[in-house]
Amino acid sequence: MVAGMTQAQPRINKAVIPAAGLGTRFLPATKATPKEMLPVVDKPAIQYVVEEAVSAGLDDVLMITGRNKRPLEDHFDRNYELESALEKKGDAERLAKVQESSDLATMHYVRQGDPRGLGHAVLCAAPHVGDEPFAVLLGDDLIDPRDPLLKRMIEVQEQHGGSVIALMEVAPEQIHLYGCAAVETTEDSDVVKVSDLVEKPDAADAPSNYAIIGRYVLDPGIFDILRKTEPGRGGEIQITDALQQLAADEKVGGPVHGVVFKGRRYDTGDRGDYLRAIVRLACEREDLGPEFRTWLRSYVTEEM
Repeated sequence: MVAGMTQAQPRINKAVIPAAGLGTRFLPATKATPKEMLPVVDKPAIQYVVEEAVSAGLDDVLMITGRNKRPLEDHFDRNYELESALEKKGDAERLAKVQESSDLATMHYVRQGDPRGLGHAVLCAAPHVGDEPFAVLLGDDLIDPRDPLLKRMIEVQEQHGGSVIALMEVAPEQIHLYGCAAVETTEDSDVVKVSDLVEKPDAADAPSNYAIIGRYVLDPGIFDILRKTEPGRGGEIQITDALQQLAADEKVGGPVHGVVFKGRRYDTGDRGDYLRAIVRLACEREDLGPEFRTWLRSYVTEEM
């Protein structure tokens, strides 16, 4: 589809969440516990991601898992024994919290098997997604619910067709950690047209300081490209390489646009950022914030 056309498109209602990684940066905690189940205050990180998908209107969620990821399925399933015990105690508040995760969305699961990169994980979703645009949410990136990034990305996809990626400006010395986009401005201040993509470039070779963060809204045409994509950086099939082909040839699956995100993002894939995410979210909680902030001020003043 040519950008700007307004013909009817399928309403996006499917989200794909790759969750097959080994979580080696958090060993030994992740030796027997999936990294996605590590708590951020009192909820596992993966629940924040599913809640984000649901709040954007995506109630059909496919999780791409691997070995030792059974706790993910258990978390979003019913636990009748626990629910019964809480009901007998009359603990309605905790009962509601337990039931919340199992009532969030219609959950599906497929195993990636051989972990061959993000592009391969997305390709595993092809039979479930079919010929419809869909969203991909990476579990390491938590987006604050007060900054509805995914909703905006869906709006842009419905307006322009094709695919939409989330971009964030980073310091030049940090761009080698991300996929990087070459962009052109559009009429919307928060939307750019993507002309090229490079996976984790050196700072001197980066076309911009716009880094790709873990949210995508993808045209199903990407599946045909991923089937033909050779392993790239790190010996893995990179989603960035497939998107680069979409950006270069709009006939394959429409244009690629980027939404420039300037809101609150928490990176739980890094140990330091994981700790900062917990502190920030705890400080903002009505039930925990006042007391925790008082302690934190005291600790910083007296101990640091």
